[in-house]
Amino acid sequence: MALIEAASAIMTEKGVDATTMLEIAERADVGAGTVYNYFKSKDDLALAVLENLMHILALRIEQVTNRFDDPEQVYAFGIRTVLDEATDDPRWQQLLHRSEVIADTAYRVMGPFATRDMRQAEAAGRFRTPDPDLIWRLTTQAIMGAALAMSEGRLTHDCRRDIIVRLLCMTGIGLEGATELAARDRPPLPGKMSSD
Repeated sequence: MALIEAASAIMTEKGVDATTMLEIAERADVGAGTVYNYFKSKDDLALAVLENLMHILALRIEQVTNRFDDPEQVYAFGIRTVLDEATDDPRWQQLLHRSEVIADTAYRVMGPFATRDMRQAEAAGRFRTPDPDLIWRLTTQAIMGAALAMSEGRLTHDCRRDIIVRLLCMTGIGLEGATELAARDRPPLPGKMSSD
């Protein structure tokens, strides 16, 4: 964990490309070779940092959504927050050029939360999701692709709500329901957690 925390701190300060494995080892107070015992490359370590950030984000989302009565709002809050993090957090943005890798990471790390939320909304009669895993895979690809396009200036940040509406439509909620759901007020996330 010390390596991931050190890498996260340095990559936030300097960016992934400017960070060296030696700096990470020094910040974590381990030998330079120790880093390579755990991670084959800086990219592998950067993805481990991102996995940790995603898991922490999922827990922070859950702290808010545990208070929601409406199961469809739980899922909507989650995807809106993931899109915001992917477009606003520099640690995510630095890896967006590898959006397929980030999307796969989000699918694996956040998938248990997202698919659970979809299933609960379906059980409540809100969503019609015969394959939540497929919907979540498509959603992660779309979120990371949109975040990459925003970071490159090919999409404006103003289109976030439209993106969320289209992603919610994949749950079978329909355009009107998705539009209303995407427009709901969103409570803030709780304060930052460790390693975040």
